[in-house]
Amino acid sequence: MRRLLTGCFATALLLLNTLVFIGPLLLFALVKLAVRGRHRDRASAAVMWVAETWSEVDKLIFRLCTRTEWDIRGARDLRKGTSYLVVSNHQSWIDIAALIQALNGRAPFFKFFLKKELIWVPFLGLAWWALDYPFMKRYSKAFLEKHPHLKGQDLEITKVACELYKRQPVTIVNYLEGTRFTQAKREQQASPFRHLLKPKAGGVAFVLAAMGPQLERLLDVTVVYPGERIPGFWNLLCGDVRKVIVDIRSHSIDPGLIDGDYENDAAFRLKVQNWVNQLWTEKDQLIGTLRAEINR
Repeated sequence: MRRLLTGCFATALLLLNTLVFIGPLLLFALVKLAVRGRHRDRASAAVMWVAETWSEVDKLIFRLCTRTEWDIRGARDLRKGTSYLVVSNHQSWIDIAALIQALNGRAPFFKFFLKKELIWVPFLGLAWWALDYPFMKRYSKAFLEKHPHLKGQDLEITKVACELYKRQPVTIVNYLEGTRFTQAKREQQASPFRHLLKPKAGGVAFVLAAMGPQLERLLDVTVVYPGERIPGFWNLLCGDVRKVIVDIRSHSIDPGLIDGDYENDAAFRLKVQNWVNQLWTEKDQLIGTLRAEINR
């Protein structure tokens, strides 16, 4: 009963927090729609302040309602004035809460690349636009075979969408596995990694091509939970997750990974894939070490 009450109370507080802040966020979003130039940048800053404050209150709710220990490692040197590309393993909806715990207030508010069609989702589309989430236009290989004159235009459209990041720092998050890890998916893929699915290099290559030198550092984030079973978000709300380790390793980004044609240059594609696979090999070993530590 205590577990159920804890989960319901934490859920109610998170919903209340969202209701309190969604109004100001949408208000500043409408202001941002109506103005240009310096005033628009100020509206963007106001929207970002609302989002970061909402996230800080969420952190406070988790601290008050649950006993989860958030063991954040490697965050000391993060700076809000630096642009980052974050790559992370993905196991649970708790991963988003882990990123908030680790990055909010220490780095620019994190963002994900979204499909351009999502901008039409009621309320959320406006909120994502106001938060400067980059909306990307991607054409499938089959579509490009029928319309070869459109090759490369998806990247150019996305580059234009990212132009504003030349005026403000940004943190872009990319989950290279493309989906949440489960043992069933690992076996289905015949993944060579023990704790990870196969990484998809194409997504991160697209981000690097679109953002280019605007990204100053790579943050390799590894999230580890106790026990053999990956907990869900409800488990977190109920206080079942005693500890979460978030390990952050900062790396410089090789300029050679930016200036290339991933789709058409086989040598460049192999270079990016080898880089990603090396990251994943090291991450897989680190997860094994951290899991042994957290389960002692």
